[in-house]
Amino acid sequence: MYHCPECDGRAAGMSVLRRMGSKKSIRGLWLLARKGSGTPGADCPACRRAMVELDLPLANCPQPLRLDVCADCQFVWFDPREIDELPLPVAKAEQPLPQKGREVFAMHQLRRVAEEAEKTKHAEHYPDKPWQWIPALLCMPAEQNAPGLASRPWLTYGLAAVLAAVYALTFGNLEAVIAEYGLAPAKMWRLGGATFITGFFLHGDLIYLIANVYFLLVFGDNVEDDLGWWRYAALLAAAALVGDAVHIFGDPQSTVPCVGASEGISGVITYYVLRFPRARMRIMFNLLIYLRWASVPAWAALVVWFLMQFVFSYFQQLEIDSVSGLAHLGGAAVGLAAWLLWQAGGARREE
Repeated sequence: MYHCPECDGRAAGMSVLRRMGSKKSIRGLWLLARKGSGTPGADCPACRRAMVELDLPLANCPQPLRLDVCADCQFVWFDPREIDELPLPVAKAEQPLPQKGREVFAMHQLRRVAEEAEKTKHAEHYPDKPWQWIPALLCMPAEQNAPGLASRPWLTYGLAAVLAAVYALTFGNLEAVIAEYGLAPAKMWRLGGATFITGFFLHGDLIYLIANVYFLLVFGDNVEDDLGWWRYAALLAAAALVGDAVHIFGDPQSTVPCVGASEGISGVITYYVLRFPRARMRIMFNLLIYLRWASVPAWAALVVWFLMQFVFSYFQQLEIDSVSGLAHLGGAAVGLAAWLLWQAGGARREE
């Protein structure tokens, strides 16, 4: 049992809890913690990483205990009063071990804990869901420590389906459709300005579509759940519009059509990282046959993403790259503004 002098709380390992409750319930608690289920808790006093709050059912106890679980330290934290509610196991009438025997037993326990930690230290960042290996092989991150959803993000699902359907319908004549309905800065009022809308739903290739839909589903569901569908729709629309405006400002004489939903999704990603600072991203490094997973804070991934957009913007001005970093930065600015505008209301809902 570990005692924290700062908060006077105590932490117990999984092996201790298995002796106090059923092995099935303890295993279920651990799996839920690894998956990031439950509600976000306080920072762990030991490692300072975010914990999750979960219910622990115990034998002969009518109400489950609401506990903080740290998946990194493999500890379950108890407040001072909570530890008193645990049903203690009945001690057997046995002779106490001599001092030498207690020392040998303690050393054996330490070795066992060290061996278990060695086995799990490289696996702690692996994805919880097998399908997350697929985007990882395409150099896309997997979400970790995301908050739970209070409702279905139907707008996010619907928009992803529409983007996929539009690409399927236009695939056979993609170049002509993009030339007709893409947003060209030099002709931005073509079709009565409708290309600001139609360009959002078009994508130039399948990989670009897959990346946009993936990031929309990963980050959009939590943002829609936090903001509600109408403010979420306003964020997407404003980010797309401002992103297009910044792109036009970068080269107003360009006749090259600009398509894609990435400027709107950039605003969603920025809002997500600012609104959920405890979220993390799992990233896989693929070096030939060597695969290694790493877990990084979402804000760190956002910083790297911003640096990439500045590089893309520079290449865009040199006309050596087709990615509009300026549009992405414009959309991200709207995500920042939305967070500054709505963070107080979002914080009250989380409480």
